[in-house]
This record gives sequence, structure tokens and C-alpha cells, in this order.
Amino acid sequence: MTQRKLGRGVAMVGAGMSQFGVFPEKDTRDLFVEAFWAMRDSVDKDFDPHDIEALYIGNYSSELFEGQGHTAPIMADWVGLTPIAATRVEDACASSGVALRQGIMAVASGLHDVVLVGGIEKMNNLPIAEVTNALATAGDVLYEIPAGFTFPGFYAAMATAYMDRYGARPEALMKVGLKNHSNGALNPKAQFNMTIADVMLRKQASAEKKGRPIPHWDDEMAFLQDDRANPMIAWPLRLFDCSPVTDGATAVLLVSTDIAKNFTDDPINIIGSGQASDRALHGRSDLTSINAAKLAGQQAYDLAGVTVHDVKIAEVHDCFTIAEIIATEDLGFFSPGQGHEAVEEGLTARHGPHPINTSGGLKSKGHPVGASGTGQAVEIFTQMRGRASKRQVDRDVDIALTHNVGGTGQTAVVHIYQRD
Repeated sequence: MTQRKLGRGVAMVGAGMSQFGVFPEKDTRDLFVEAFWAMRDSVDKDFDPHDIEALYIGNYSSELFEGQGHTAPIMADWVGLTPIAATRVEDACASSGVALRQGIMAVASGLHDVVLVGGIEKMNNLPIAEVTNALATAGDVLYEIPAGFTFPGFYAAMATAYMDRYGARPEALMKVGLKNHSNGALNPKAQFNMTIADVMLRKQASAEKKGRPIPHWDDEMAFLQDDRANPMIAWPLRLFDCSPVTDGATAVLLVSTDIAKNFTDDPINIIGSGQASDRALHGRSDLTSINAAKLAGQQAYDLAGVTVHDVKIAEVHDCFTIAEIIATEDLGFFSPGQGHEAVEEGLTARHGPHPINTSGGLKSKGHPVGASGTGQAVEIFTQMRGRASKRQVDRDVDIALTHNVGGTGQTAVVHIYQRD
């Protein structure tokens, strides 16, 4: 097989995100303006935004969530970039991860020297039942949705298959949530920037204020095992195994490496990229792995000329806690069936040997589906430059990875980053 390589080097020289959360007073364009200015503030040297030649924007379903289509030129207009080419990319929850790949190819090919990549989603305009229906369109609406599947149900099926094959306990899933909330508590942009212990205290304070009996739990695991505090959504997934419904936007600035030092003395090179697809979940023979993620990961490793052993940190797609465990195996951090043990042993903690989702992940940082892929890139940019403050990992990060999945894994995209 021919060894692929990028036509020329691509560097990330700026990255920013809006606050993630629930913002009834804002719409998508407001959030994207916030992300754009955060990106501009992250660029160390002065640059003229009019040097940006193209915009690739990831968005899953603004039509369903906001009743607004044709979002790319609107976003370009609101940050003052018209008349540049503006293209919307849709691949479900992998939309902005794939948009990032498109931006990389645009620069690597020589078509453009300076490209803006963004992600947007405003999900909280709708009641939760309608949000569920909107997200269901990322499944197979001919075969899966009429059978009663929603996304918690899809990933619950994957979790039960995994538990049956490898003997994993529900507590392993809970420990993914504990870890990611611990990281998210240190991320000021996170939707839930609080630990599970903080959530417990908030519930106790709320009960006291309302004059109700104050609940008591011996520890965080007891809280997560409490059916009233952490209700079952689709066995074995409970409420705190599920990522939230999130409004948010992200923005990343890509340039060719030969001009990167005009923007910063500390660029982050993107040296690997891979993307693959798979059948809908009902058509797969194995529910304990996502083959598209395996293939995309191997493509990215091969293009970068590295192995998983070189990767110091990773942001992976934890739309549900089981998804993080499966991702760490698909990417090669652990052998099949060992991902759940690694979480229980603390191997994926921020200061463990394989830090995963230092941002808080989709679970705690939030999951504005069209913005999640580039949101991962923002965290990698911040960590690799040593600017993550209290959540900064305790090692030199020269190689990092992001893993973004669409739907139940019909799309997967993986990128590899290297500090210059």
C-alpha cells in the first residue's frame, strides 16, 4: 500500500471556544462570534483576519434545532469574513472533526495558506423530546429508529455487549464520569465545571433550601449508584453516563507551516489525519468496537509516522461513558477488553500514564454536536502549549491525538498533533 503524506505542512496557530452550556438568550451566530474572538486572542502575534481565505464550519442540524439552514455564509458574515468561500460540513457528531480534515487538506494541497475551521450547534431551543428526535436522525431512520432506538439505547446496546464479552462492571462506566467531571471542574469553559462531589453538595443544599430531607451518600460512587440521584436512562447507562445537551461554538486557525511563525513562535503541527465510515449499528457483527475508528486511527498514525506509544494525551469521543472505554481500545492505548480495567486502575486520569479527556470530555465540557470535534482540538492546542492552568498535565506533550465519532460510529475521524 502506498505511504501517504501531506503535500505540505499544516499548523494550528490559534484555537478558541465559546462558553459551553445552555444559553436561551443567544443564537448560533452569537456563540460563533465568541469562539472567533477567543481564537483571535490565542494567536500570539498580530494578524489581519482578512488574510483568512476560506471557512469550513461543522454543523449537524441547525435546520432542526434552530430552523436555520445555509449557516456557513451567515457565520462568515458575522465575523466579518465575507466574501471568502464558506462551506458547511455535516457528519453528525463528527461534523467539525471532518471540517478540520477539510481545512487541513485545503492548506496541505496549496489551495489556501490561511483557513478558519469552526463548529457550531445550538441545541437547547427545543424541548428535550424534540432534541432526542433531532439526534435520532443520525441513526438509520428506516431500520433502527422505528424499532424504538434512541442514542442512549444504541450505546446501551454497545455497553451490554461489551460487559457480556469482557466482564466489565457498571462501576467502570461510573469511573469514566468521575474522572471527566474532575477534569471538567478545572475547565472554565465547561458546561459542568464541577466534580461529582460538587454535584452532591449542590443537591444537598437544594434540598435544605426547599425544606426537604437532606440526602446523604457515603461517597461519590454511592451517589452514582443511587437510582433517585442518578436515574437509569437505558441499562446500564445512567444519567451521569450521558453527555449533556449543549449550546456552543469553536474556532481553529490553520496555516501552512512555512508561514506559521508569522502568527506564533509556538505553533502546533497537524501531522496525521484519518477518516473512515461503517455500516449502521444494526448491520454490524461486533458491537464492542467501532471499526471506522480503528481504521481512521491507523490512517492517522501511518500518515504521521508515529504509533500510539508516542501519544502523550488524547481527547476522545465520550458521548457516553462506554464510548470512551471503547475508543481507548480502538485507538490502541489498551488491548480489547482492557479499557474498563484501565479506567478502574486510574490509568486514564489526568496524571496517569495515558491522560484521556483532560478537558472534561463531552461528558463534562459539553457536547454541542457540530462543535465537539474542533472543541477537542482547542484542548490539545491549550495543553500542548502549556496553557491549561490547573488541568495542565504533568508531562512534556510533544504528540497528541483527537478522536471524533459521528452517530454510532458510521463516521470516525482522527488527527495527530505535534509541537514544533
